[in-house]
Amino acid sequence: MAIPNILVVDDQPINVQLLKRKLEREGIRVTTAYNGIEALSAVQKDKPDLILLDVMMPDMDGIEVCQRLQSNEETRSIPVIFITARTSKEGKLEGLGVGAVDYITKPIDLDETLARVQTQLRFVSINREMVDLQRRLVESRRAATIGAVTQGIAHNLNNLLGVVIGYLDLVKAYYDKPEQVKKNAQHVEDAVHRIVAIIKQLSSLVVRTRPPLSKAGLQTLIDGGVRRFQAEHRISAPVTIDNALADLPIDSNIETFEDVLAKIMINAWESYENRPGDPRPIWISTELVSKPGEPKSVHIHVDDRGRGLDPEIKDHIFEPFISSKNTVGVGMGLTVARHALRGLGGEVTMNDREGGGARATLIHPLEKRLRRTNESDE
Repeated sequence: MAIPNILVVDDQPINVQLLKRKLEREGIRVTTAYNGIEALSAVQKDKPDLILLDVMMPDMDGIEVCQRLQSNEETRSIPVIFITARTSKEGKLEGLGVGAVDYITKPIDLDETLARVQTQLRFVSINREMVDLQRRLVESRRAATIGAVTQGIAHNLNNLLGVVIGYLDLVKAYYDKPEQVKKNAQHVEDAVHRIVAIIKQLSSLVVRTRPPLSKAGLQTLIDGGVRRFQAEHRISAPVTIDNALADLPIDSNIETFEDVLAKIMINAWESYENRPGDPRPIWISTELVSKPGEPKSVHIHVDDRGRGLDPEIKDHIFEPFISSKNTVGVGMGLTVARHALRGLGGEVTMNDREGGGARATLIHPLEKRLRRTNESDE
């Protein structure tokens, strides 16, 4: 840690000089101020690591100084130790109530003051290390995610391009057999559609603006998601819907909701063994959940009786290109679905289903949440 800087504020010059001398002997840099106005000005010029602040000062006392520091986002985290002649419990509680971290009573014991200062400076150092560690962890995760996405995209696109080239060669080889050409051309078209889907999914991951919300009935949203699932993948799998909240209106983005539900459903459909004639049924159910201190939310459960969650990838199932399937060109559906639903203020979870298979749950807030001014887009 760099040389710590402490601001000492007291309207009594003798107290300031005694504290300054004691702290400087311990290798601490000291800035001084003799009233509240000077203190606030000193903080703006050079933010200290810690402030020793006298409570009883003319014009602007230490309580008001601390309140002003607390009201400013840039100075709120600076720890303040009050210096006061008050010994009553009420006086100390008042100071702690406005954000002070500790109290020193007059007459000042220099050794005790030094010990308290050193304790707070250790806290400051630990906090900075934690913030730095968190920043590096975020950067590492971001780099790892970018690496995984890049590697996954390259791998999948190379495989799909190999499929395209292979079937084009077959088209050339059997150019005089229309049925064979038609069949191989269809395979080329399917592979191209998967390439387009990967690019579209990648684009959706980097979009940071939140989609506009509007009122929509839950049954309408679910029906739209089912239709999209069946139309986009040309699937007629039986879907059983048990929606006790059919007429419930929620604040959502219809396009995003339908896309998320369709991605969750194709994941459920692909969880079955690829046996001819297997209907691969899917069940959708809903419930309204209300927890103390939290806004109401709608839970949309998507159940299947497929293979269930692979234990080897269970904890990483929402990471890009994590898949237990061997199909070419898959692996971003759940990643995109969770990212999109989080953009609506919701969440997606995956768990094993009692009796076999898996259950995906879409957690969607019932009403639009007011965003905090300092909240960033995900």
